[in-house]
Amino acid sequence: MGKISAGILLYKKKLDQLQVLLVHPGGPFFKNKDAGWWTIPKGESENDEELLKTALREFQEETGYVPSGNFRPLNPIIQKGGKTVYGWAIAGELEVANIVCNTFDLEWPPKSGKIQQFPEIDQARWFDLAEARLKINERQIAFLDELMTWA
Repeated sequence: MGKISAGILLYKKKLDQLQVLLVHPGGPFFKNKDAGWWTIPKGESENDEELLKTALREFQEETGYVPSGNFRPLNPIIQKGGKTVYGWAIAGELEVANIVCNTFDLEWPPKSGKIQQFPEIDQARWFDLAEARLKINERQIAFLDELMTWA
């Protein structure tokens, strides 16, 4: 069985236009990658953790914020590498300038013996749906399409 991730698609309406919050992965591998590399805040579940709890934990780890309310499940998607991503949509407001993200340790440069800390995400931004479609991982576009049908 492939890996499983769970995440939250936070959305809002601004001037009658739907916007979604996407995050860009941190660390040296993604530094110069943009279009197609943004994602909903998500991560892998721990042991037999309930997937919505995974999604909320990961959202908090990546943003410092815990959304609440009536979460709407989205149809899961399978990314190119075989990972299944479960998502939930919720309306909310988050000031991206106030985001606090956890970090991870990585030997960088490779084989240098130097361990550096990097943020799990290096930025978060609100995008309208047209721009989000260009920025998000191509398989996660299905989350945006599903959101458009009812939001």
